[in-house]
Amino acid sequence: MTLIKSISGFRGTIGPKPGEDLTPLDAVKFAASFAAFIQDKNKTRAIQLVVGRDARISGPMLQQLVMNTLVGMGVHVIDAGLSTTPTVEWAVTETKSHGGIILTASHNPKEWNALKLLNEKGEFISATDGKDVLRRADADDFAFATIDELGSIEEANFLKGHLNHILSLAMVDVAAIQAKNFKIAVDGINSSGGVYVPALLDALNVEVIPLNCRADGHFAHNPEPLAEHLTDICNLVVKEKCDLGIVVDPDVDRLAFVCNDGSLFGEEYTLVAIADYLLEIQPGPTVSNLSSSRALKVITEKHGQRYEAAAVGEVNVVEKMKAIGAVIGGEGNGGVIYPETHYGRDALVGIALFLSHLAKKDCTVKALRDSYPNFIMIKDKVQLSASLNVDQLLIDVTNAFREEEVNTIDGVKIDFAQGWVHLRKSNTEPIIRIYAEAETLAIASELIQRVKSHLPA
Repeated sequence: MTLIKSISGFRGTIGPKPGEDLTPLDAVKFAASFAAFIQDKNKTRAIQLVVGRDARISGPMLQQLVMNTLVGMGVHVIDAGLSTTPTVEWAVTETKSHGGIILTASHNPKEWNALKLLNEKGEFISATDGKDVLRRADADDFAFATIDELGSIEEANFLKGHLNHILSLAMVDVAAIQAKNFKIAVDGINSSGGVYVPALLDALNVEVIPLNCRADGHFAHNPEPLAEHLTDICNLVVKEKCDLGIVVDPDVDRLAFVCNDGSLFGEEYTLVAIADYLLEIQPGPTVSNLSSSRALKVITEKHGQRYEAAAVGEVNVVEKMKAIGAVIGGEGNGGVIYPETHYGRDALVGIALFLSHLAKKDCTVKALRDSYPNFIMIKDKVQLSASLNVDQLLIDVTNAFREEEVNTIDGVKIDFAQGWVHLRKSNTEPIIRIYAEAETLAIASELIQRVKSHLPA
């Protein structure tokens, strides 16, 4: 593997090889560089940062390295311990901290980990700020504190605070949900979601059927919430006669549902359903990224509102949401961003809003899914070799389909008469992602093969 240093943070496999793995030395350098950046930005060494992690096996080791590096930089650290990405984001603003670090590799397998960096708003740092942190790390441009300037560590548990905040939101109808006595299966992938999701559901009078909720970091299956990884919870929903199945990724910023008949609601439709609920009561624009389903556009326009697409990446979606005053936004990978709580993907607030919608609709989850326009999406990827010139490859694809409608603001998106295909280099893995969508699987497959035929074997 190759250590990935990008504006999305610092990500890699835990191991001994500098430049290939995310080593303890990398963690120290990256943490120190981020602290130096925040200190210079605030013109003081006396800053405060929140640090939390998911349940990955390497998490405790990495968190101790990061926190004590920050102490060495003179930082006051609020140790959020086992947490979720949205909880740490919320905690940054709640504690009026100068920023935060989340230790998680999101949907990557257990051998991966990463440092995700937050600004004082609890949002991922901008591309410009990310480049500054990268420059500092490459140049060792940071200075540790003297003995009298050393920082400190304060432990805090934000679980109850974050959940209480969600339950207090005007659009979360606690009473309606509690009255339904829902029975819900939860796949926590043996990470933070195994603790946080059941705690939220308990407060909503939901009977929880747990699956993989030990939070020990030994992921029971590939943690990306795709159909091929979710057979167990689909079967469990049917066996236990559940109203719903809930699936989250290891850091609880992606959310997928299983219908009451064991079929998948569709990760792309998480945001669609929640937007449908919100726009009925809280009208306004919506935003998703270029790789997300056109179903959000259809639903938004059904409510007489405006939809806009952003480049892929949470930072880009948030920027577009702020620019147009979106009431809801996110990404088609099950990421829900609700500005009333914070500008970050939050599966926990997504669950509360979805259950409010379901309770008021008074129908089954399968009936709710069937009420939405049905588009079929294929999510494919191609592994990158070190010798491949990705930029030239994307140019070649653009030229090959120049007679179609082509968008190049983020990779290459080709709009055909019957659907679309989007190619882009991943910020978090050494791959090219290739997504296609159409009204049938056959058409989507044909479109994606047409484009892949122009890629090297």
